[in-house]
Amino acid sequence: MLEDLIWKEIERQNKELGLIPSENYASERVLKIMGTPLSNKYAEGYPGKRYYQGMKWIDEIENYAIEMAKRLFKVPYANVQPHAGAIANLAVYLAFLSPGDPLMGMALDAGGHLTHGSKVNFSGKLYQSIPYTVDPETELLDYDEIKKLALAHKPKLIIAGYSAYPRQVDFKAFREIADEVGAILLADISHISGLVVAGEHPHPYPYADVITTTTHKTLRGPRGAIILAKEEYGKAIDKAVFPGLQGGPLEHVIAAKAAAFEEAQTQAFKEYAKQVRKNAKAMEETFKDLGYRLVSDGTDTHLLLIDLRDKGINGKEAAVLLEKNGIIVNANSIPFDPNPPTKPSGIRLGSPAITTRGMGEAEAGYIVELIDQALQGKDVSQEVQELTQQFPVYEVERWKKIF
Repeated sequence: MLEDLIWKEIERQNKELGLIPSENYASERVLKIMGTPLSNKYAEGYPGKRYYQGMKWIDEIENYAIEMAKRLFKVPYANVQPHAGAIANLAVYLAFLSPGDPLMGMALDAGGHLTHGSKVNFSGKLYQSIPYTVDPETELLDYDEIKKLALAHKPKLIIAGYSAYPRQVDFKAFREIADEVGAILLADISHISGLVVAGEHPHPYPYADVITTTTHKTLRGPRGAIILAKEEYGKAIDKAVFPGLQGGPLEHVIAAKAAAFEEAQTQAFKEYAKQVRKNAKAMEETFKDLGYRLVSDGTDTHLLLIDLRDKGINGKEAAVLLEKNGIIVNANSIPFDPNPPTKPSGIRLGSPAITTRGMGEAEAGYIVELIDQALQGKDVSQEVQELTQQFPVYEVERWKKIF
């Protein structure tokens, strides 16, 4: 029963077009490593300082993952234990803030993340949230306005990082703002870390004091997260992760992270990241040609945010309709959205997963044409099937043999 459901999900991933920009396809090696007996071992603590015996090889594996992370991101410190991006961000807050301290991040409806101070999240409940937004006209970050807000409220920590902002981030400008108010600067690069390490987006280091990232989006590894930082902040972050927030780390996932870090240092990965941006640009151009309005008028990254208000359909309706045609996007609010989050005005999509499948600019543009036709009521499921068959992800029969 369970195995049958797994085969069906693998088949779904093969047959549908995954366009959610926070999703990707990990390599077979990463997936196989994640399924090893490393899962059997409890490993509370850190290499050389564990609370259990039998850690000889686990310590070596985690140390290797740490070194690979440091080498990949060119930073002096890394903690590879966080189970998820939310945990990584919470650990940073725990290391540097006390409950009630002011924390400054982008508003959720402008493109920020739940953990950047949203009132429905722990970050907005435990800390004094000071949200910043984008310029109403350009929908771009307004660094002068962010600076004014910081000077007025004196946050102890400022977050530069987003889940629905399509443009590059000026980390140097954020460093200058943080210095003005004496704040810790956290760069949450979960969406763009694969682009960062490949040189396709400016690097936050050394401008940021701390960097958090998930390992599964453009980085194309297993689901999980890491924390990177300047050396002097390492002890505080280590204590915040363990024993502050987590018990035993997931060593099978940590090993898979190390494999992904290895892959991200190859020339093939650099070419992949470059193609991610090219494909996103091709999608932008086709959307514009078809008369769609893009938030911020386009993209510099892997991600596009489409305003559907003049198309007679909201984002949720669009996402459901597209899924019926085998095209997977997510409904998303746009800046200053007049609609509620349950029925937002936009859809969010991106190019990481289709690029992993081997698709190029021609396919990216064609996919946008299919999206347009589907939103107009045409059934394009057959066209989607024909396209995905040319670019398979995983072979179901091969995975049945592996199991």
